[in-house]
Amino acid sequence: MSRLEEKIFQEYMTFFEKAERERRWNLFEDIPWDRVNKDASEELALCAETFCSVEMYLPDYVSNGINLVRSYFGQAWFQANWAYEESKHSLTLMQYLLRSGKRTEEQLTDLQHQLFTKKWDLPFHTPRQMTFYGCVQEMATFVIYVKHRERAAGENDECLRAVYDYIARDEIAHCRFYQNVIKVLLEEDRQGTLADMAHVFANFEMPGVGIVPDYDSRILKMREAGVDRNVFIQKVYMPILKYLGVGRHEMLAAQRAALDLRHGGERRRDTSIEGLAVAPNPNDAGPQALSA
Repeated sequence: MSRLEEKIFQEYMTFFEKAERERRWNLFEDIPWDRVNKDASEELALCAETFCSVEMYLPDYVSNGINLVRSYFGQAWFQANWAYEESKHSLTLMQYLLRSGKRTEEQLTDLQHQLFTKKWDLPFHTPRQMTFYGCVQEMATFVIYVKHRERAAGENDECLRAVYDYIARDEIAHCRFYQNVIKVLLEEDRQGTLADMAHVFANFEMPGVGIVPDYDSRILKMREAGVDRNVFIQKVYMPILKYLGVGRHEMLAAQRAALDLRHGGERRRDTSIEGLAVAPNPNDAGPQALSA
């Protein structure tokens, strides 16, 4: 085992020990199912269903992710642990939709069939790039779940509030593992890692876009929780850079080089730090969708 692999393995063991001692929760015993609000709005249920839909692509996330890092013991075992925790998320959200009476088993079965007609593919193709992609999407997911936890509490649905609370705790723990691995990678190869970070920022798009049925209309409802461009800048991008010890100007310089590589081809909307730093368009929520 190389020095780099040993450091990453130690990061996984630290993550795993904390998860086992402090963070494990039980779908059947820890969720206050008796406190579900069956009179909560359809908008609340639609958002829960959308989260559940994105979580349903777990087979694609796991198979693609674990095969990419299978030769890196610490990261491969993290992917296995991640799969277990994420499987609880989709199962818990399904149970909420059923127990709240917002959806029937037939409706959820039909939704699953629709979802599985599409396949999620890796947006990046190196372990280092996907590690940083995982960091960004997990932090974004954490922020979104926290926002919707507040929304559930506002509708007096203590059951759904608790569901979002447990899931958010998992998401930020996943983000911290990725961040700690990236710190190790920065120590080993700062310039190369910064280049990959810049490439991911410049081309970032969260899972769900183009594969979840009726995605555009779902997103309009999810934005009502208050997740917009400024939230992504202040709660996702900037905290990640601060945690990693990467200066904003250092990242902007790397991003300019990454953005130059995109010139001449078909460009997607700029969701980089540089692009997000401009005055936000109130009709544009920044990076869209939600992932496990």
